[in-house]
Formats: sequence, structure tokens, C-alpha cells
Amino acid sequence: MSVLLKPGTVLRERYQVIACVGQGGMGAVYRAADQRLEGRVCALKEIRYDPDLPPDALAQAQQQFYREASVLARLDHPNLPKVSDYFTTEGGQEYLVMDFVAGEDLRQLLEAERRAGRMLDEQRVLRWAEQLCDALSYLHNQDPPILHRDIKPSNIKETPGGLVKLVDFGLVKLLATDDARTITVLQGRGTIAYTPLEQYGGDTGHTDIRSDIYALGATLYHLLTGQPPADARQRFLHPDSLIPPRALNPRVMPATERAILAAIAMHPDARPPTIEAFRQMLHETSLSDALTVMVSPQQDWHQALAENAGWLVAAGGLFLLALLLTILI
Repeated sequence: MSVLLKPGTVLRERYQVIACVGQGGMGAVYRAADQRLEGRVCALKEIRYDPDLPPDALAQAQQQFYREASVLARLDHPNLPKVSDYFTTEGGQEYLVMDFVAGEDLRQLLEAERRAGRMLDEQRVLRWAEQLCDALSYLHNQDPPILHRDIKPSNIKETPGGLVKLVDFGLVKLLATDDARTITVLQGRGTIAYTPLEQYGGDTGHTDIRSDIYALGATLYHLLTGQPPADARQRFLHPDSLIPPRALNPRVMPATERAILAAIAMHPDARPPTIEAFRQMLHETSLSDALTVMVSPQQDWHQALAENAGWLVAAGGLFLLALLLTILI
């Protein structure tokens, strides 16, 4: 593993390292001060290549890095951090410069709720999902389409203003226009609980936008149930290992459960074909769904009546009014 940069290190005579905020096999991320723009704090993503790559493969990977970085620098969406620069140091180390996103990631927010003995509110999670769908729709509609390939709670931050951002482009993948090959520089397989089976082969597997849909579905499963779903390899060997979300959190709406289970289907053809189709499934809540959630399997009727008295009084009033109108007419 490469040696981490020390606080105070200045790169490109511009970016002064403040602290390392994360690291892994693919590189490290630093918080840094932009000395050219006073007061601006940015994120430096250090790219690490496999040290065993032969020289020709390394040269190709470096060329692809610049191709990919130039594409990322053209992206502009409120739910994605802006890539403002990319460069190579004299020592051959490569960096992406992005907006530094303040706030906590969704994994931290989930763990805070769990420590308090609560589940995350479904409506709050669905508001996050709406923003993530916007970001992924934007990426998937680029030419060529861009895949993220590492969507998970710890890669999503909520800003103090309530905006969520998909912060890590570490495994981003560009689909070639002929869909026969891909351009990938920052190779990796994602995080196991959120990774579809077709992505287990790294770049040898065929991944497309439905792979990101799987990861988003698995992320929502985790946020709403407090635990990640059984991973794809375990589900392949033991098909009954996936616990439906409502079995873990009965307050989840049936429509939300249906959308999540469709998104994390094992075979890509069984998943929603686009992010927009998945978004539509999340919105398909019916009256029967609402009534199902009113009385969960773990509630008794006394508790259900107490918690839903207002709804029941309103429903009863409407029924009596309809009955009265029928008799008078």
C-alpha cells in the first residue's frame, strides 16, 4: 500500500493536504485546501494501480485514466460532486480533484438511528432515493452511459441542507457506444452486499445500468431494514437466504418492498430496465398498501386502533355519508 500524504503536503503548487479522510485498495481520499481559491476546501482522490501491472498495461491504464477523468470533469449535477481538476505528479501518482462534501454519510445516519433504537423513517429514505434516481438517470443518459458500480450507504452523503450526493467515483465505468466493450480505469468489484452477481467478474463480467439499479435497491434495503441483504453469491447458493424487507421492518410500504425486491433480482432481465422504471415502482402505492401497513403483523388491534384512530374515524364518516346519500337518492 502506498504511503499516505502528510498534512501540509502541497500538490501541483496548489492543493495543500489537510487530512486523509478515507483509504482502500483503490487509493485514498484527502481533504485539501485550494490555495489558489481562498477558503475553498476540496477532495483529492488518489488513484492506485495494481503494482504487478506490466509496463504496457500500466501505460494503457494511465491513458484511460485521463480519458475517464475528462468525462467526469464535464459532469454537472446537484447530486454529484463536481470534478474540477485531474493531474499526475512527477512521481507518476494520479489524482482527481472534486468538491469536498460536508456532512454525514447514510451509513453513519443509519447507525445513529439504530443506537437510538429506531429505524430510519421511510419517507426520509424515499426522499433520498428520489435524489439518487435523479443522479443515476443523469449518469446513465450520458453518451456513452456512465455506471457508478459502487453505490452503498457509505458512498452517499447528506449535506446539512438535506441534499444527498453520490460521492465516490472509485469504480465508475464508461460503456462503449457499441456496448461490446467497456472503458474502465479504476477497476474494482464493488462492495459485496451491494454487488450483483454479474459484477463479480470485475471487468470480465457484463455490467450495464441494471447493475447500478441492483446496488441502489440493496442500499435502500439496508437503510429501511437496518441490515444489508444477503449477498448475491449466497443467494445463488441458497435462494431462500434473502429476507423480504417487511419481515424485518413491517412499516415499510408494500410498494417499496416490491420495488426493492425487483431491483435486487438475481438476473438482470428480472430487474427494472431503467432507473425511471424503478422510480415509478417506488411511487406505485395503493390504498390496499396503506391499509396493510396500518396493521403490521407484530401489532395487536388495540395498538393499531390507537395509532390510526384518525384514519378510521375519517373512513367511517365517509362510509356513513355515502350510505346516507344512497338512501336519500
